[in-house]
Amino acid sequence: MRGRLNPSINGMLTTQTGCKPLESLAHSFVPPAMSLHLYNSLTRQPEAFTPANPAEVTMYVCGPTVYNYVHIGNARGPVVFGVLAALLRRRFGALRYARNITDVDDKINAAAKEAGSPISAITGRFAEAYRDDMAALGVEGAFAPDIEPAATEHIADIIQMCERLIAEGHAYAAEGHVLFSVASFPGYGKLSRRDPEDMLAGARVEVAPYKRDAGDFVLWKPSSDDLPGWDSPWGRGRPGWHIECSAMAAAHLGHTIDIHAGGVDLQFPHHENEIAQSECAHGGKTFARFWLHNGMLNFAGAKMSKSLGNIERVHDLVRAHPPEALRYALLSAHYRQPLEWSDGLIEQSIRTLDRLYGTLRDLADIEAKAHIPASIEAALDDDLNTPAALAEIARLAAVARKAEGDAARRAAKAALLGAGQALGLLQQSPATWFARGADQGDDARIQALVDERIAAKKARDFARADAIRDQLASEGIVLEDTSQGVRWQRR
Repeated sequence: MRGRLNPSINGMLTTQTGCKPLESLAHSFVPPAMSLHLYNSLTRQPEAFTPANPAEVTMYVCGPTVYNYVHIGNARGPVVFGVLAALLRRRFGALRYARNITDVDDKINAAAKEAGSPISAITGRFAEAYRDDMAALGVEGAFAPDIEPAATEHIADIIQMCERLIAEGHAYAAEGHVLFSVASFPGYGKLSRRDPEDMLAGARVEVAPYKRDAGDFVLWKPSSDDLPGWDSPWGRGRPGWHIECSAMAAAHLGHTIDIHAGGVDLQFPHHENEIAQSECAHGGKTFARFWLHNGMLNFAGAKMSKSLGNIERVHDLVRAHPPEALRYALLSAHYRQPLEWSDGLIEQSIRTLDRLYGTLRDLADIEAKAHIPASIEAALDDDLNTPAALAEIARLAAVARKAEGDAARRAAKAALLGAGQALGLLQQSPATWFARGADQGDDARIQALVDERIAAKKARDFARADAIRDQLASEGIVLEDTSQGVRWQRR
């Protein structure tokens, strides 16, 4: 098996988005009557999406380079494009979705050398940590890729693609390297829309004597004895970064794919280079029909990146905060816009989910089957307008709180659960959400104290009731008087 298959394919309101206020995003879309429109970075305009083969939609998303834990900015793409994956599965019934693992790279080599560990120990550890962290953020089931190809499993495909590019005059071998000749592809720059001189000025281009032109990029490079390497017609070596994704996409999805997605920071040079080498290797066939790019996360006003050191790792965040709140926060801005990440955004997401789960708790006596409302599908059809979808969830919750009678309450609960389902939210029980990971024994102890306080108040033992209230407050337990009695939740 060449990819890691996932068999489980089933079916805040906030203005801290660093872009338009949520209200304007929530009301700016025109429901496209169940017709999915996506903004295509290649054409710079929204387009109606129809797959080349309706029997099987194909999508490729650039995955992580596994040399350390990923930061929360790296999770935005998997979360938002996971929502797209689930939508495509609902709409078309079949999706072949690949998200790769880059497990051979100079950063991995450096991390292994620093740790004194084999390369495979580094990549194995952090690939598994990545999967665990994404699952914690709800990137599983219908939101997950069903293929997870690793670069090292596709060395033969990479070598064959290099050979084809050389044979067609689009690449050349020099001093153990294979380089793509940018001048051989007139369409170079069509995605990023930069001219060659601007691209050279803005990119970190290695100027080497074996290059015919400074902009030519590496497809294969030689490896010394202390680096990972594979035998090839050009000597022992390893692949360049860009060729890996082209080879993996072709191996699992074919020469032309419906959707290619990733962060906007990958548009140039990575995605530009993927287009060049893929289309030249496959006789000029279109590589990807739609290109989708998510905006960056900003932290304290600057782009979040490892090089700047201003990162928050998913591995730490999912242990410090409810993971569902992190997911909500990542969906709170439109995916193409930047998102300002902060503790305040997380706290606001938690408070919003408290209200939504509180609504579901009030409907606990009603059985209902989740049903995704047309209004949610319409919001997502409008280029994955998740702020609009979240605003609609808030509206549905307000309707549910006012519903009277079993039929109205059942319909309201079904719509709220279905709306959450489309975004990977509200799928826990309210008790689990409010427990915040605490064990059931502690829940029972707290409930016993709440019951004791109620009894003390009835017996007019106000001193004891106040003491219990103060004890619970010191533990971060908030009491709430409702028409259905006293409820508690962790602050």
